[in-house]
Amino acid sequence: MLINSSRQVHPKMMKSWTPTDGDAFLTRDNLVFYTFGYEHPPGRILAFLKYIPSHHSSLFPIEYLPTRWKLGSTELARPRELYSVNNLQKITEALRRSFPDYLYHCPYRNKEVTCPTRGVAKRVYVPSQRLRALLKEKNRNHLQNLTSELVNLLSSTSGVPLEDLGVHGSIALGMETDQSDIDLVAYGAQNFRKLEAAVNTLAEEGALNYVFNNKLDAARKQRGRFKGKAFVYTAVRKKEEIYTKYGDRKYSATAPVRFRCTVVDDQEAMFRPATYKINNYQPLDPTSQLESNRTPSAVVSMIGMHRNVARKGDCIEVSGVLERVEHLQTGRISFQAVVGSGTSEEEYIWPVSSSETETQ
Repeated sequence: MLINSSRQVHPKMMKSWTPTDGDAFLTRDNLVFYTFGYEHPPGRILAFLKYIPSHHSSLFPIEYLPTRWKLGSTELARPRELYSVNNLQKITEALRRSFPDYLYHCPYRNKEVTCPTRGVAKRVYVPSQRLRALLKEKNRNHLQNLTSELVNLLSSTSGVPLEDLGVHGSIALGMETDQSDIDLVAYGAQNFRKLEAAVNTLAEEGALNYVFNNKLDAARKQRGRFKGKAFVYTAVRKKEEIYTKYGDRKYSATAPVRFRCTVVDDQEAMFRPATYKINNYQPLDPTSQLESNRTPSAVVSMIGMHRNVARKGDCIEVSGVLERVEHLQTGRISFQAVVGSGTSEEEYIWPVSSSETETQ
């Protein structure tokens, strides 16, 4: 199946673009990356690779989805698994061989990361801008009409202004088809919570319904179906919600850990990376026994599927890597557990029910 689109997206004021989590960009080599997080080295963009030109696919020894997309005149393939450790390693090796400018050794993490130079980006796709363009489009296709209808319904129900919403995915890139899903974004934690409440209200009224494929979907409640079309919504920080910058902290992995804990703050749990402040650390194996001054005060997920899976007061089970965090301006040392370290497929955040807690 080939998805075709002739629409081109040309960013205005490319030099003034501030990369924000979820922004997509097309490079001079016609690779499509998605920006990750908010901390980027000077002149570079921390990102992950999502679409690869078909003529470059043989350079990446991974399995692809059968669907092919077309952005302008370029046919694109998408890895079947975006976040598996094995795929990430193969993609990194392929970039090192063929596109070394796309990799960067981060001195604050002491590891190589996918981080293209700004100079390779030739076009950007910002969700808020793409939604505004779609809403102004006079000759919308069926999926665009559904997207417009859903966005306006969510905005009016939640009170979140349209300018604080955006569209991700193939719709944002202009290569959607009627088989594509609707990927939406809310800017700001408060707006996300308002949108969350609105979706719940609309589900109760029957205007849309939830779709839960697994326990994490049921915990997040961010997937649904509107008039037969699947949709998902996520969150992006507003500018005033970005509290750290690249180089503020130095991170050192210490050891794998597996434990249970209680969430004491979920105000940044909806973003990527997702942060859950925690207490009541309870190790689940002997290797996770820690001195009191080394127990993590937060769980940080680099994996999107673990966003918003728990709220304040909830118990969660965590498998990840303990990181020592040095706050360079003050010298303060803290510890956090990272899920999605890129070193193991067995890392997760799992909501624990009251009955499961009682049986321990």
